[in-house]
Amino acid sequence: MGMDFSTLRTLISRYCAGEENYVDSRTIYIGQREPPPGTEAFIQQRFPDNRIVSSKYTFWNFIPKNMFEQFRRVANFYFLIIFLVQLIIDTPTSPITSGLPLFFVITVTAIKQGYEDWLRHKADNAVNQCPVHVVQRGKVVRKQSRKLRVGDVVYIKENETFPCDLILLSSSREDGTCFVTTASLDGESSHKTYYAVQDTKAYTAEEDVDSIHATIECEQPQPDLYKFVGRINIYMENEPVARPLGSENLLLRGATLKNTEYVYAVAIYTGMETKMALNYQSKSQKRSAVEKSMNAYLVVYLCILISKALINTALKYVWQANPNRDEPWYNERTEVERQRHVLIRALTDFLAFMVLFNYIIPVSMYVTVEMQKFLGSYFIMWDDEMLDEELGERAVVNTSDLNEELGQVEYVFTDKTGTLTENNMEFIECCVDGHVYVPHAICNGQVMPGASSMDMIDTSPGPGAREHEELFFRALCLCHTVQVKEEETVDSIKHGIHQGRSTSFYISSSPDEVALVEGMKRLGFTYLRLKDGQMEILNREDEIERFELLEVLTFDSVRRRMSVIVRADTGEVYLFCKGADSSIFPRVVSGKVDQVKARVEHNAVEGLRTLCVAYRPLSPEQYQEVCHLLSGAKLALQDRDKRLAEAYDVIEKDLILLGATAVEDRLQEKAADTIESLHKAGMKVWVLTGDKMETAAATCYASRLFHRNTQILELTTKRTEEQSLHDVLFDLSRTVLRQHGTMTRDSLSGLSGDCPDYGLIIDGATLSAVMRPGQEDSNSGNYKEIFLEICRNCSAVLCCRMAPLQKAQIVKLIKASKEHPITLAIGDGANDVSMILEAHVGIGIMGKEGRQAVRNSDYAIPKFKHLKKILLVHGHYYYIRISELVQYFFYKNVCFIFPQFLYQFFCGFSQQPLYDTAYLTLYNISFTSLPILLYSLIEQHINMDILKKDPSLYRDIAKNSLLRWPIFIYWTVLGVYDAIVMFFGAYFLFDNTTFTSNGQLMTTNTQMMFGNWTFGTLVFTVLVFTVTFKLALDTHYWTWINHFVIWGSLIFFVVFSLLWGGIIWPFLNYQRMYYVFMQMLSSGPAWLSIILLITASLLPDVVKKVIWRALWPTTTERIQNADKLYKGQLSEFTPLASLHAPPKSGSHRRGSENQRNAPNPRRSENLSKKIMYTRWQRAPDYCTFTPLLRFSDGSRQSKQSHSYSGAGPETSV
Repeated sequence: MGMDFSTLRTLISRYCAGEENYVDSRTIYIGQREPPPGTEAFIQQRFPDNRIVSSKYTFWNFIPKNMFEQFRRVANFYFLIIFLVQLIIDTPTSPITSGLPLFFVITVTAIKQGYEDWLRHKADNAVNQCPVHVVQRGKVVRKQSRKLRVGDVVYIKENETFPCDLILLSSSREDGTCFVTTASLDGESSHKTYYAVQDTKAYTAEEDVDSIHATIECEQPQPDLYKFVGRINIYMENEPVARPLGSENLLLRGATLKNTEYVYAVAIYTGMETKMALNYQSKSQKRSAVEKSMNAYLVVYLCILISKALINTALKYVWQANPNRDEPWYNERTEVERQRHVLIRALTDFLAFMVLFNYIIPVSMYVTVEMQKFLGSYFIMWDDEMLDEELGERAVVNTSDLNEELGQVEYVFTDKTGTLTENNMEFIECCVDGHVYVPHAICNGQVMPGASSMDMIDTSPGPGAREHEELFFRALCLCHTVQVKEEETVDSIKHGIHQGRSTSFYISSSPDEVALVEGMKRLGFTYLRLKDGQMEILNREDEIERFELLEVLTFDSVRRRMSVIVRADTGEVYLFCKGADSSIFPRVVSGKVDQVKARVEHNAVEGLRTLCVAYRPLSPEQYQEVCHLLSGAKLALQDRDKRLAEAYDVIEKDLILLGATAVEDRLQEKAADTIESLHKAGMKVWVLTGDKMETAAATCYASRLFHRNTQILELTTKRTEEQSLHDVLFDLSRTVLRQHGTMTRDSLSGLSGDCPDYGLIIDGATLSAVMRPGQEDSNSGNYKEIFLEICRNCSAVLCCRMAPLQKAQIVKLIKASKEHPITLAIGDGANDVSMILEAHVGIGIMGKEGRQAVRNSDYAIPKFKHLKKILLVHGHYYYIRISELVQYFFYKNVCFIFPQFLYQFFCGFSQQPLYDTAYLTLYNISFTSLPILLYSLIEQHINMDILKKDPSLYRDIAKNSLLRWPIFIYWTVLGVYDAIVMFFGAYFLFDNTTFTSNGQLMTTNTQMMFGNWTFGTLVFTVLVFTVTFKLALDTHYWTWINHFVIWGSLIFFVVFSLLWGGIIWPFLNYQRMYYVFMQMLSSGPAWLSIILLITASLLPDVVKKVIWRALWPTTTERIQNADKLYKGQLSEFTPLASLHAPPKSGSHRRGSENQRNAPNPRRSENLSKKIMYTRWQRAPDYCTFTPLLRFSDGSRQSKQSHSYSGAGPETSV
């Protein structure tokens, strides 16, 4: 709510002051000190405190806000109206029958949602009450984080998290720098360097900092993490000195101080105005697709109910138009009723019929669904396969309202760092002039001990190559921005000098650089330190070499390379350059380009991150020219970046190629397997990351999101600088649609050779341009549509350099597209919170980057690999169970109420109930609710192992397939048919009646006492047995609990009926059911008719299922049949691919599916293939299976058809 009020306040202040007087900036007085007199007017602005609010309710608004949200549900609002009608007018049934279930539903839901919000309050309080250190009157004092104000000077120690957005004033380091990790903001866990204000960096004590007299002018809060504009005015002898402030001076809330003892900084944005908070999405109630279907069905049944009530009301007045049928003599109306206006009487009758037929709308369904969701969520929490022993954490369910949505996911949006990867770089190899060096395996042409199992490459350099090799190692030891930490405290033990060598710990803004420097250390060249402008290296002979660092040409994503200029002890000047192969090779004039290029391509295919290294010796004249170029560009006030880029372009040319490196970003365990399974299940996976494009693309190859045959399409800043955005978009659109015209990829025939696999890469800046409404170009309005069309035709999409809010915008864009797909977002840091809140289902990973993602998610899992089971198994089961529950509830209520409707035609439309009040009340609560609740908790239509091994089964339930209108109509028609059979079957049994000697009516064909309660009880008995048997027929997974509940509920009905009618209950005024049930059961023909009517009701559904299973079986039904055949051993032996239905014309899978499914072998994995021998009745058949139990030639069926009848024993060879 803080965000909303601040926006409102901003708008009000704008309009009160007048738009022309409004300045979009703020003035902050450091330490709350007034500026010297006469310099400027002191106007203290009001800023919010430092509280963070992630909860939805407060103590005061919980009841009204929660009630409003609950009564937005169609069913709840409808039952409230019915309850009020029953209170106001005289109706056939008691108000308690509607009021009590409604009260129960509202209360249970409110308690559940209140508890969930209380947990959020608790987490917020833990953050807001966290202690911070503030400088006041020359001393450091402790206060709670929430009491921090804008302008306070904060003292932060190493490894502490910044409590708000701060400007760095000074640090413990002499150069005024500090190192920070922003992992919880943008996912990068590497160390970044921030700089103190030049004029204040010398103030390193509390008294000095407290004496600073300055004001800061900066922009109002905005969510861009990478942008900040401001200036600081420092008053020295009452004369202000202005210094510019940029993002390099801004320490963001949520980031952590590293490798710096302490810093002093001033708070500029607090609470909900911090950049982290502005990147949070506001919380909104998420509703599942199943709930939307339920509401749609409810509207249909409401229309049926109203039409029933209208028909009965109209027919009642038609019936009573005849004076003889007005009212029977024993039910004479009072004079007041006769005098009442006909419209009022008609309205009263209409409402009475509405109440009588009200049970067609199943209020108990909502109670059962709430219980099913709540109890079902425990199966995720109890799942031992989703327990991470290393963390000691289990999966967590924060909201159980979306369980079934896990079975409907079409798009998965995942973060990269910490979600797909462990963010753990490892140096794999380097190649110098075509010779490969692997640390601890092959070095200097010699095979190291323990490396005998590796693939050997001819790695013997000639004598002249030794110099080149050492130059390459020196280049990697010098061309970087790595910082060295001499000692590290690990478990309170200081690690320092070890065996005469410094045990150095490297930190850098790029984890690749650390991996490369550590790799060189393992190959014999150790980078020691940068001291007084001198870079020191320890070579193989344990000699220290010193190089003077002259210039650093920093890395940027457009150039995709970085360089350093150094002077050796001998006085020679070198330019060392490293970067992506695409940016180095065009600038190389000599070197073994072909050999190095071949090795780079080989490593790229293996999913390794590659960099090329080159150098250029500089003569004194060339160096002077370089210095002149760089100094001119650095001093430029306008277009500085452009002039620097031009200078770099001139300097980095005529290079001599040295070699290339290969680094592996360790993926999380089974991350590639999980992504592959999600693809096979029909989901599209998008990676949204704040990381660099090259890094992210390498991870996408390693995790099998992109494959070697994937054609990469780039929609990046680099490309839009060369062409207009309009041209780039239309070029890409033409490329992806060229092969298949207007058809989408999902509807193509699966010819792998003819249909290339596309992958799209887009960066944050270009995305902003795509999303921005066009000004000058009339065609730019449909940029979003073109972008979506391109994305739809790409098998995978990578979005890099994304701000947290942009991640949410991407998710929102896909959600709002014309197909309205179900989306899932998964991440582990605070930078992922926005997309987690925006997606239909949000999953947090319990990573190393704090708990913000877990706190704001719907589900939390320990590792990315657990996503496979939570979707393919739990999601599948939840959806199957709840869709049966919903359809079954509507079916059994049609069966229940339609006889009541038919009965009105035989009782003069007098609103006479067919069933006794006890039966009306208990039908949904006791007699039929427990079996379906249990079914919806434990049903397993397919073995769990099969669901994991064959992800394509997930496609069978995609797009809400089990709750589509044809299936809903089938269940409704079945309910109407059963109701007609029950009512008229019982009616014809009572067809011939005669008076007995004592004046009672008795049926001649059944010798049973005849009365309306006997008739109603007979119909009700058939009804309860029929709907329970129907559920038993639909159950595939039988346990003793099923048997106990299904047969137990039938026994309970019989026992209750015997007791209800067999005893005279003293608390009842009248007992119309006395002895009715026993008297009915005493008649033999009644027993026979009950059995016949149950059989007649169930027969059509059974016949339909048998015929459909035989002629048009679904994949699920094929696997069920095969599983029965193999007595539950299907998951161990049977090739599941052969059980899939042959694809229909026009609905083949994506053309690149075969390539996608083909495993991409990597250095760290040996793909084992099991050879299974399966003996059928016919000749033996040998098949080779991959671990996913597919045929070895991809997902195509074997030409030879297998007979599944009477399989013999299987033997594994």
